Amino acid sequence: MFPRNRWIVLTIVSSALFLIVIDMTVLYTALPRLTHALAATATEKLWIVNIYPLVVAGLLPGLGGLGDRIGHKHMFLSGLVVFGLASLAAAFSPTPAALIAARVVLAIGAAMMMPATLSLIRLTFTDEKERAFAIGIWAAVASGGAALGPVVGGLLLEWFWWGSVFLINVPIVLLALLTGALMLVNKRPVQAHPFDLLGSVQVMVGLVGLVYVIKEASKREPSWLIAGIVLVIGMIALTAFVRRQRASSSPLIDFALFRNARFTSGVVAALVASAALIGVELVFSQRLQLVLGLSPLQAGLMILPIPAASFLAGPLTGLALPRLGATRVLTWALALTGLALVVYLFTHQGPSALWLFVLAVMGFGVGATMTAASSVIMLSAPEEQAGMAASIQEVSFEMGGALGIAILGSAMSALYTRAMTVPAGLNATVADSLDEALLASETLSEAGAARLTALARGAFDEAFVGVIALATVLVMAAAIGIWRKAAH
Repeated sequence: MFPRNRWIVLTIVSSALFLIVIDMTVLYTALPRLTHALAATATEKLWIVNIYPLVVAGLLPGLGGLGDRIGHKHMFLSGLVVFGLASLAAAFSPTPAALIAARVVLAIGAAMMMPATLSLIRLTFTDEKERAFAIGIWAAVASGGAALGPVVGGLLLEWFWWGSVFLINVPIVLLALLTGALMLVNKRPVQAHPFDLLGSVQVMVGLVGLVYVIKEASKREPSWLIAGIVLVIGMIALTAFVRRQRASSSPLIDFALFRNARFTSGVVAALVASAALIGVELVFSQRLQLVLGLSPLQAGLMILPIPAASFLAGPLTGLALPRLGATRVLTWALALTGLALVVYLFTHQGPSALWLFVLAVMGFGVGATMTAASSVIMLSAPEEQAGMAASIQEVSFEMGGALGIAILGSAMSALYTRAMTVPAGLNATVADSLDEALLASETLSEAGAARLTALARGAFDEAFVGVIALATVLVMAAAIGIWRKAAH
């Protein structure tokens, strides 16, 4: 590797990382059009969004170990190929089921690439200061990219159809594939961890099962028998995973790390901050379009203060950490995020300039939390387990996003169903989601459509307030819990 190529390597892996994290949220501004075009139900809509981070979180630990065995360059390039092909399939999906399947394959490609991005930076940058700067760029892309997803989606949908949010991946994948084949090295660690396929499957089955139960419980008429069976399967899979890891000489996750209170605090903070960011963005982007009537581009621009502030928070927090201490910054950043959500509850009906400022404060708090959490996680783990700590950090981010969509998205559905009054003579499915109510209104008379739309938007706004309140409670509870742990 020639020294002059290392910044190109950083550009290659950062562009791939940007695609990985942005695909968690790029669908938010496309969901209303996508739902209408594919006639997706409320449950299918949540699975379209949520299956991606769930599969990524389940596969990250195992595929990170596989990269150690076959080389991170090969893993990265193979992941690019899978990601590119899945993007094509997703862009032209004819049904919700086909899109969900394409998102599963997309997640497999992302999970192949994500651990390799950080590993390739570590292998390429030998100077400690340059490596620290490069990892800082990586962290900024990881934390800010997801928040920028709705903005990118809005820009694309201003001129193209919903499939363009996936199709845009293809030229970037081709460019990264060509340059990566020429400039990346395939150095392998001296001791490679074994690839635990069974462990990866166990944790993924467990996570998907738990999220399924959350979504089923939020339905208008849930099937408690199926939910109970899936819950039992999920718990058995997770229990088997924990036992397998504790018995393994080379575990995917060493649960002894969680005996360190600082390490656990970092993981909890990353989970909660990611859940709040992605869950709030999901419901906020829907409100902007379905209730306020904004276009995807206008909605994306309204969301822009969140990623802009999040990007800014990363380097500023990095400078403050040595002087203030990571745990203190972690607590303050979470508290700032929670306070911003409280203020937003009382201002979201007011002047847009006011609540846009409040959302920027929330974005800054999330960005600062993610940066401090990364520092706490990495510095609390022994040096010989740095790779495992990095993998847990990435899983925390992805799993937090999945939980944010599952918990806050399902809460949105449940609260909307409870608040919605279905006019006489209409199918009860209009109480499942605002999308379905708006779709049904297209078949009614002008007066009937106006009444149904008003009822549905009123129910959505009532549910929206409940979801923001729930996000606030989660964030503040995490801040108080971490503060109390640090005090003792």
